[in-house]
Amino acid sequence: MNIGLIIYGSLDIVTGGFLYDRKLVEFLRANGDAVEVFAFPWRTYPSHLLQNFSSRIFSWARRLELHVLLEDELNHPSLFLANKKLRGILSCPIVAIVHHLRCCELRPRWQNGVYRVVERHFLQRLDGCIFPSVTTADAVESLVPERKPFVVANPGKDTVAASISIDEIRTRSLAKGPLNILFVGNLIHRKGLHVVIDGLASLPARQWRLRIVGSLTSDQWYAKRIQTQIRDYGLQTNVDLLGTVSGRELAEVYGSSHVLAVPSSYEGFGIVYVEGMAFGLPAVASTSGAAREIICHGVNGYLIDPEDHRSLSKYLYDLIIDRQKLFSMAQAAMERYKSYPTWSQTGQKIRAFLQTLTAI
Repeated sequence: MNIGLIIYGSLDIVTGGFLYDRKLVEFLRANGDAVEVFAFPWRTYPSHLLQNFSSRIFSWARRLELHVLLEDELNHPSLFLANKKLRGILSCPIVAIVHHLRCCELRPRWQNGVYRVVERHFLQRLDGCIFPSVTTADAVESLVPERKPFVVANPGKDTVAASISIDEIRTRSLAKGPLNILFVGNLIHRKGLHVVIDGLASLPARQWRLRIVGSLTSDQWYAKRIQTQIRDYGLQTNVDLLGTVSGRELAEVYGSSHVLAVPSSYEGFGIVYVEGMAFGLPAVASTSGAAREIICHGVNGYLIDPEDHRSLSKYLYDLIIDRQKLFSMAQAAMERYKSYPTWSQTGQKIRAFLQTLTAI
């Protein structure tokens, strides 16, 4: 197949959504498909709206003979009008990779109302959708009831190479010492790191340590807020800001932790929770979004309401004082991890879906 893909910025951007797109492109190319990527520059939302009239996207489309055009739904403000013209230029289906809807995120109602109008207009002009979760599929259906062909393809579980035995997890869980808590995610408000720090501030400092993995430059204002929060609570000796970590080093951080705490206000899936479960880490996440598809409350992790730092504090304290419970939840986390597909299996599922739309 000849496939086009429209994104913002670069496939190398370190987020779960871009990882999903990148892994899909790698799989398609490895299986003989030609994938041409068009990247809009990152701008503000109002500036993205003006990109609907950019001649670059239409010139790019005219020189291609595509069997299918993929669009990351993140690009909806740049395409909600442009797709009408693209449909006249191209004779192929237009399919969106919908990681999650912007209008589902936690923000003022009036602002999400604007996003809802633009996203609905974008979604109505598609021929199909690729979803990472049932939650995202349901959110789209609630916005656009006339559901188009779609596939739900969970992200792959094998991003980070995990090599840890149940005996090692037992030893780690039952050993004396502080609870090693891990946060993995870019430092942006939606990921909820401020909730983690607020929750930990009420626990005895000698009983826990927090390591933070994620970019400090994605939202510099928020990163400074986090550093100020840590300083104001006097937690400098308890918290380590590791920055962006990947590969073997990330695996080592996962392997030496006890629990993952990423209480995002909304996740379209939450690849990080599955990554952590590969190493036997129960996860603390929020009830908003798709984390509830991964985490069974009280079994392999905990679900809290968005911004509820008091519940987060209580659940982490339960694991501090009951290491046998920690081990039981770690075992359940590993079992949950096994149920997820590999990236290759996810790619196969999406490719088969695209072939049904293109009749190739």
